[in-house]
Amino acid sequence: MRAVKTVISAAGNLKRENPNMNELICLRAIQDVNVPKFLQDDLKLFNGIVSDLFPKIKQEPINYVFLKVFLLSLFLNELITELVGIPGYINKCIQLYETTVVRHGLMLVGPSGSGKTKCYEILGAAITALEGQPSVSGGVYEAVQTYVLNPKSITMGQLYGEYDLLTHEWTDGILSCLIRQGVASMDQKKKWYMFDGPVDAVWIENLNTVLDDNKKLCLSSGEIIKLTDVQDLAVASPATVSRCGMVYLEPSILGLTPFTECWLRQIPKALKPYKEMLSSLFDRFLQVKE
Repeated sequence: MRAVKTVISAAGNLKRENPNMNELICLRAIQDVNVPKFLQDDLKLFNGIVSDLFPKIKQEPINYVFLKVFLLSLFLNELITELVGIPGYINKCIQLYETTVVRHGLMLVGPSGSGKTKCYEILGAAITALEGQPSVSGGVYEAVQTYVLNPKSITMGQLYGEYDLLTHEWTDGILSCLIRQGVASMDQKKKWYMFDGPVDAVWIENLNTVLDDNKKLCLSSGEIIKLTDVQDLAVASPATVSRCGMVYLEPSILGLTPFTECWLRQIPKALKPYKEMLSSLFDRFLQVKE
């Protein structure tokens, strides 16, 4: 039911933006909600199913020209000079933005090296640069303020807060402090609370009330904080996964070139004369030949 509700919410947003749109609204809503979570091989099957459900319907692509321009400029500054693998990765950044429109809780999933951290960092920087500009999803872009923490590097008490068994005093956790500050702030910035680390069955289950539509963080002290408007999920329950939007990133989207170019730009001076030779060795022995 949560998946159905998300599709309906996405369709409602599209209908408000395009009152005269026909059944394309349903098609686009289904694609916006489901495409980000699919692998490249799964997309072929999904496109086949969609073509059977909506035959002879030509869908116009959404115009994210300004957002793509800022994303591309950030990529050229931070990652690589060649555009190898970048269009596919920019599409993943766009899918992440589309998911944030319909879901307040989401997960970036994928193996190491697929670019999960860089995906939200660059999208946040691009949205912040576009602050005040009209967005495709309606309204205007709002600056993004990101709070990053690794939930596996601290205890549950340090994350959510805990009672001292000796003094019975309550000590706030890092997350509860951050969310309380975000709720109390009067600015118009979006607040992204990023758990940058592996999913754990214990800490992720405590976020179920936050990921629900009521958006409430319930602490063991009895306080309820109301919010305003990972590599794998093996240990996350279906209850948690169904509450989250999913964006799956594959290493094959970026390829090896961004990593080798970044490394070659930072090699010691002693290796500078051999830069071209090292690049050719990477191409010869590490690149996957089609």
